[in-house]
Amino acid sequence: MSTHFPPFRADVVGSYLRPDYLHEARRQFAAGQLTQLQLTEVEDKAISELVARQKAAGLQVITDGEFRRSWWHLDFMWGLNGVEKSEIEQGYLFAQVETRPESVRLTGKISGENHPFLEHFKFLLQFAEEGIVPRLTVPAPAQFLKELQRPCNLEQTQAIYPDEAELLNDIVLAYQTFIQELYAVGCRNLQIDDCTWGMLTDPKIAAAAAEAATPGEVSCGCGDSHDFDHVQSIASLTEKLLQVNNRALENAPVDLVLTTHVCRGNYRSTWAASGGYAPIADVLFARENVSAFYLEFDTDRSGDFSPLAKVPQGKQVVLGLVSSKTGKLENTAEVIARIHEAAQYVPLENLCLSTQCGFASTEEGNELTDEQQWQKIAFVREVAQQVWG
Repeated sequence: MSTHFPPFRADVVGSYLRPDYLHEARRQFAAGQLTQLQLTEVEDKAISELVARQKAAGLQVITDGEFRRSWWHLDFMWGLNGVEKSEIEQGYLFAQVETRPESVRLTGKISGENHPFLEHFKFLLQFAEEGIVPRLTVPAPAQFLKELQRPCNLEQTQAIYPDEAELLNDIVLAYQTFIQELYAVGCRNLQIDDCTWGMLTDPKIAAAAAEAATPGEVSCGCGDSHDFDHVQSIASLTEKLLQVNNRALENAPVDLVLTTHVCRGNYRSTWAASGGYAPIADVLFARENVSAFYLEFDTDRSGDFSPLAKVPQGKQVVLGLVSSKTGKLENTAEVIARIHEAAQYVPLENLCLSTQCGFASTEEGNELTDEQQWQKIAFVREVAQQVWG
């Protein structure tokens, strides 16, 4: 198997800790003390320095660190036509903290042309060279759908789209448009980040999702009388998520490498869901039309490797065995042993190694230092070298 195309033996998910001067520039911009042009100049500087660090670290993939974003997902959604930023009453709830209360609001029909991320990628593209692949990360279509259907957004979404089938179709078309335009500017590696599947690994969250999917029919956690309704509801939901993702990726250029990262939440070193991949493996692993899965396996919350048996032959799995949530380095021997354990289900030549998630899924960043961040990346490379040569 070639390692000249992503994913790479030593890989990363994409986001990096922002330097202090970028944090300060964003605060000044929010206060009206910097213009958009001035902020962009600061972002350009920070991204240029980041790319140099990535290359110096020996990585074969470069990203802009998501330095122009506040969120890993919402900024992309705000850039779609027919979508605006909104303030809501409550943020996302993580194990130990609540996020900023921001979301999306529809102002009209959704479309995907002329997305601002195209210009963002053009800036990154200038740093491409032989053996170095620029990567863009965007939230999955399923993630966008779930955001639009959060309780705080549902009324407005249904006011614009009383027919859910039309909503799904416009999401699909918007993503198809964006992918075609992104490819035209030179992108050859697009990563679809997707928390929807990660949340459904958690029995409690899955039960709540089932109840929300069929209000009045399922009472989550109530006992045997509704078990069949619960299972049917989850099956219907996962099928919908799968289809909106797969349809959005239809007609993508054949030389555009499409991968997905499945996350259970990554905000200031905390998490939102716990559970193994078994509940989603038959749908996500077996049927989603991507070439590789970036998967969290850094703690016991991720379960064991047995669900990887559902990954089709020839597809790759990037094992997120190195935590981006803590600065403490993992044990080399233990990580190598876990890679070989995973190889019982996916051939070793189809496995890669990465951090379990990005270092800063939101601009706040995780609770580790810049030095620890780069030590983690060096560790991933060292272990990959020992395992694959």
